[in-house]
Amino acid sequence: MASINQNQRPPVTLPNFCNLGVSLRILIAVNGMSLVAAILKASEWTVMWQELMGMAALVQPVLLLSLLLLCSGQKLLERLPYSGGILLVVLLEELLTTLVYFLGRDLLGVEGVFQLYRFWVFTFLITSVLLGYFNLRSRALSPALSEARLQALQARIRPHFLFNSINAVLSLIRSNPKRAESALEDMADLFRVLMADNRNLVSLEQEVALSRQYLGLEQLRLGERLRVTWHIEKMPHDALIPPLVLQPLLENAVYHGIEPSSLPGEICVNIYSSRNQVHLVLRNPYRNEGGNHHSGNKMALGNIRERLALHFDAEASLTTQISDSTYQVHIVIPYLK
Repeated sequence: MASINQNQRPPVTLPNFCNLGVSLRILIAVNGMSLVAAILKASEWTVMWQELMGMAALVQPVLLLSLLLLCSGQKLLERLPYSGGILLVVLLEELLTTLVYFLGRDLLGVEGVFQLYRFWVFTFLITSVLLGYFNLRSRALSPALSEARLQALQARIRPHFLFNSINAVLSLIRSNPKRAESALEDMADLFRVLMADNRNLVSLEQEVALSRQYLGLEQLRLGERLRVTWHIEKMPHDALIPPLVLQPLLENAVYHGIEPSSLPGEICVNIYSSRNQVHLVLRNPYRNEGGNHHSGNKMALGNIRERLALHFDAEASLTTQISDSTYQVHIVIPYLK
């Protein structure tokens, strides 16, 4: 029965018009189709550029006003059924086309009802193509498929620290049973999250708490070799983030930056918000040893990049930088509550 439910087709929704990736796709598609229309209509290059400029005088105001109004009305569109949202978007585009036509027809140098009809048809075709594209994209990246990919990606998180942590706890059972009990509770919390259905975003506060528990387990075996500095005074505690983003980065930092050396090493975590974005910056010692360490690091970062893209599209980024024996990972995500 569960498998039948899981295979049901998920409901299709309109795209989030406030999303940067959606806006960029619309801008590129509309201007691309305008260019194609100008090329098909013109008989030579000079005429083509004139056609394109004349078309841009109508298309660009409609396009920019559309993006502004659709983003402003995103919450309304989310409450409407899919068919109602489609109808509202089409009517809005035709209304804006009519408004821009009557306000700028002297500038456009066009007259007559036929020209207005032509612009209506052009607007309808572009709107239909874009809505059809986002419909297909929504089905291709449906929640069921995205969830399966997320689960598969999260399953790649290295389990080596589990065995190390168990050995560390075993060494504490006789000498410090209370600390061993606390460590086992932290392990239980950590693996409860690892085994959970991690489809939804979690608060940044939860992710930090889980990461602290993980580092506590690592410190059982690494002791003074592992030093962690947290700069989270400006952290937005209510910001939403995909689960298991910070913890794998810390695991990478321990595995690649702390473990290879017998000397103490410091991991620095800085989390803050700026301009409606959340920044997570993590620094750890860097030792250029290549081999499996490098490939393992690339796999983990690729894992996180793909999960960020699935959740936030083009609004999220992950960059890395190496300087002065320090490895830095910088994640930027939109500030969602």
